[in-house]
Amino acid sequence: MSKPRVLIPVALGTNRDHDLAHAFELAGAEANVVPLTALRSGAFRLDDFQILGVPGGFSYGDALGAGRLFGLDLVGWFGDQLHAAVARQTPIIGVCNGFQALVRSGILPGPSHSAVLARNERHDFECRWVTLEPSTVRSVWTAGLSEPLRCPVAHGEGRFVSGDLDALRAADQVAFRYVDAGGKPAGGRYPANPNGSVADIAGVCDATGFVVGLMPHPEDHVLDRQDPLRGRPGAGAGRCLDLFKAGVAAVV
Repeated sequence: MSKPRVLIPVALGTNRDHDLAHAFELAGAEANVVPLTALRSGAFRLDDFQILGVPGGFSYGDALGAGRLFGLDLVGWFGDQLHAAVARQTPIIGVCNGFQALVRSGILPGPSHSAVLARNERHDFECRWVTLEPSTVRSVWTAGLSEPLRCPVAHGEGRFVSGDLDALRAADQVAFRYVDAGGKPAGGRYPANPNGSVADIAGVCDATGFVVGLMPHPEDHVLDRQDPLRGRPGAGAGRCLDLFKAGVAAVV
């Protein structure tokens, strides 16, 4: 059986594409890092791939707002392809800047909800490791994830704000929440909640469960040696490889 093909589009300023590709390859997929220019030329099309991974970084230098121009690219150049992929339930993940782009494009949380990723509450760029609790049974990306995950954040605009929080919760679209190192709710407290996100929301999915986005970087903890606590008691716990395996399994 051939491996599922993952499309990882990159814009100027994207810098986490190879980390994301490595995570998908470890999960059993074939990762393809493709510049947006190649997609615009028609050399590649989204429907040639089984999974879409929108990577992190600082696309277009975060001009006009984090992820805004990348999001405009996605809907402006590839809107038909992107909406067709969502309609046929293609697994899609957006990480950090990729999450911002999917929110800017309207793909997340979806047409029936409103949300933004605003400047961090402390007005700082946060670069630290955090703990996440998978919080939905709706998403294919969280299938089988029963333990907290550990991975880093690296963002200045990651504070999730929603005008439809009750509806988002009722639809089971909160995919990840920030918790403390012991797995207890962050309760909005820093540093467990690094940016002041409402209800400690670190990531959300769409109504289908096939599209997910999150601010932390799970692609940076798929191997034990990536953990700064390696060699200490509990090292290796909280790896995020199973998140990518779940996305791949959804198309195998």
